[in-house]
Amino acid sequence: MRHFRPVIWAAALAAAFFFYTTYRHGGSPLNLGSWLPSSGKLELTEASHGSDSLDAEEQTNIAVYKKVSPSVVNITSTAVSFNFFYGLMPQKGQGTGFVIDHEGHIVTNYHVVEGARLVEVTLYNRKKYKAEIVGTDQPNDLAVLKIDAPNLTPAVLGDSHGLSVGQFVFAIGNPFGLNGTMTRGIVSSIRSVESPEGAFIDDAIQTDAAINPGNSGGPLLNSHGEVVGINAMITTGGAGQSAGVGFAIPINTAKAVLGDLVSLGRVRRPALGINGLPIGPELASELGLAADTGVLIMQVTPGGAAERAGLRGGTERAYLGNTPILLGGDLIVAIDGQEIEDLQDIARVMNNHRTGDAVTVTVFRGKQKRDFKLTLGEARQQA
Repeated sequence: MRHFRPVIWAAALAAAFFFYTTYRHGGSPLNLGSWLPSSGKLELTEASHGSDSLDAEEQTNIAVYKKVSPSVVNITSTAVSFNFFYGLMPQKGQGTGFVIDHEGHIVTNYHVVEGARLVEVTLYNRKKYKAEIVGTDQPNDLAVLKIDAPNLTPAVLGDSHGLSVGQFVFAIGNPFGLNGTMTRGIVSSIRSVESPEGAFIDDAIQTDAAINPGNSGGPLLNSHGEVVGINAMITTGGAGQSAGVGFAIPINTAKAVLGDLVSLGRVRRPALGINGLPIGPELASELGLAADTGVLIMQVTPGGAAERAGLRGGTERAYLGNTPILLGGDLIVAIDGQEIEDLQDIARVMNNHRTGDAVTVTVFRGKQKRDFKLTLGEARQQA
């Protein structure tokens, strides 16, 4: 028995050591397989399906990106500012644009190239070209550039008129300089918004697709890969980046002015040729007008569209507070059947027309309601 005591003690110590090192520290019971020689092969469990397993939404995402990304460009603009200590200093900005024809015309935001001395465009294939600014439209925050490059792929311009809240939209651009980035969201709303520069964007497309600095001027697309808007601004919530509320200029607004921007370098804005006074219910009652709201014509521009059509301005001098006004003119209440309550309503109608278009203006002349057909002139300072 004495001869077996050392063996028994050795076995007990080995068992205690095994228990302490394995179970006490969260280990697992002894795996006999770990004591056996390994085959040296790593066996992985892999999926059996391939790319055919993409669902319909994923296929749409991929199709939109493949169709449009060759048309999207990165824009770098260099302006010059004055620093008290260092004198003239270059300042660089970045944005996005998209090709609209084979001649090399590119649409972007005005604020992307505002004040630029040098503009460079980088295509999807990383080739760089110097760009010329051929036309700008500050009120609509639009600009058209031109580059001399071969084999360009123009984007397809869609129709922003029939957009519905809830439909999918896609943004492709260069947020934070990350070229060729696509994000997806929905149309959150269609509303008029005021830009940081104070201009109004009528029927702006609100979307929750992520839009960040660098996306400005890039296309907002429908599920067919057609451009329905031009990404213009975001609500940052003070963080300087997307808060899920972005806005795009409707593409129909851009299409209405592209011809002028390319051929003239500016936009010939249409106008009625009047100086008008907005009328509310209280003022209408005080003046004894036939309608509660509208725009009272105080003056017609000599030789302008309104005068040529036979519309009349006021002849009776009066004061509204300390402001001199003219009373007795026609009261505009509708244009092409769209109700007019103030000068902003007239501006919205003008945004959907071009110089030379014919419109029907409905007015009250005294108590009599009349329609006048006129051909829109070019805007100067009048409505």
